[in-house]
Amino acid sequence: MTTPSTLTSESKPVFSADQISVIFVLGGPGAGKGTQCAKLVEDYGFVHLSAGDLLRAEQAREGSEYGTLIKHYIKEGLIVPQEITLALLKNAIQEHYNNKGAKNFLIDGFPRKMDQAISFEEQIAPSKFTLFFDCPENVMLERLLERGKTSGRVDDNIESIKKRFKTFVETSMPVVNYFDKQSKVVKIRCDEPVEKVYNQVKAAVDERVPKI
Repeated sequence: MTTPSTLTSESKPVFSADQISVIFVLGGPGAGKGTQCAKLVEDYGFVHLSAGDLLRAEQAREGSEYGTLIKHYIKEGLIVPQEITLALLKNAIQEHYNNKGAKNFLIDGFPRKMDQAISFEEQIAPSKFTLFFDCPENVMLERLLERGKTSGRVDDNIESIKKRFKTFVETSMPVVNYFDKQSKVVKIRCDEPVEKVYNQVKAAVDERVPKI
């Protein structure tokens, strides 16, 4: 993976709404975003970009100037500075678009703050809509603790999980509300069986991204 190139402030985004379709996927940690994204990739051919996975890959990349910084933010359940995350996402989208002709993208776990939401749409591409996975905290906690037994992730422990819940409520819910006011949010109830949740997801995608 190459070092993330920085974004310059441009008057218009890199991609227009006609070139690519971007769906933001938001929800608390453990809400099941990754599971549902994997099903959409299989059935619809979306490119699934997880902001967290991109950051973890950059953290592990030998010689990365951002590695130690990213590790600190992830461990503390904090949000990595947007310049890093935006640059990683832009690079990944351009790579798939230029090399593979990909046009439909799921961006999972992003935007997690208002400045990320605004900067992404101004600099990279407008979003079609946001899938918001609404899940009770006790259900997410149970899922994350179970995942932590095998995931090896530094943030799958009770202390980090509680910090992540607090961060999500304080910084990410305003993003959901911001897009909801634009009629660009589909709320998904996800304390149900995986297939039931996926039926809601498919209905939203079929209605809002008709070209697929």
